[in-house]
Amino acid sequence: MLTPPEKHKSGLKQHYKCAVITISTSKHRDNGEDVSGSIAKSLLTERGHEVVYYDVIPDVGEHIRRGIEEALDSGADFIITSGGTGLTMNDITIETVSGLIEKELPGFGELFRLKSYEQIGTAAILSRAIAGVIARKLIFCLPGSPDAVKLALVEIILPEIPHMMRHVRE
Repeated sequence: MLTPPEKHKSGLKQHYKCAVITISTSKHRDNGEDVSGSIAKSLLTERGHEVVYYDVIPDVGEHIRRGIEEALDSGADFIITSGGTGLTMNDITIETVSGLIEKELPGFGELFRLKSYEQIGTAAILSRAIAGVIARKLIFCLPGSPDAVKLALVEIILPEIPHMMRHVRE
């Protein structure tokens, strides 16, 4: 017999098409490599998802909007962005994406900050991570830190994506 948390996930499609967009990656680049984006792509493909769109873009509103539009046009079922969620003047991912979101998932940001708090303490309040629905597709805006990307994907998004996708498509 399935436990209540497993019951709502049984019989659901497990693999989806996804997009990964890295925004303002200069702080987390090693020798030109996009570390956070590489971690995201690796974790997604290891779980059987297909990355159909990937880009590294500057933290500029027009570029962010265009990147999200291209990701949506690529056939991605969900989008992962990393970067631009902090407090500096250049961190505008949240402001840009919030204007596109039709339905916000406030529980994602709340849970992400709780799990971050367990790892990094009160510095978790610096994260403005959000998630929502745009054109019946999910979007998750994560901090640019490689550890934050891994935490969000492994502990929140990947275990719950089939359940969320079912509801987005209803």
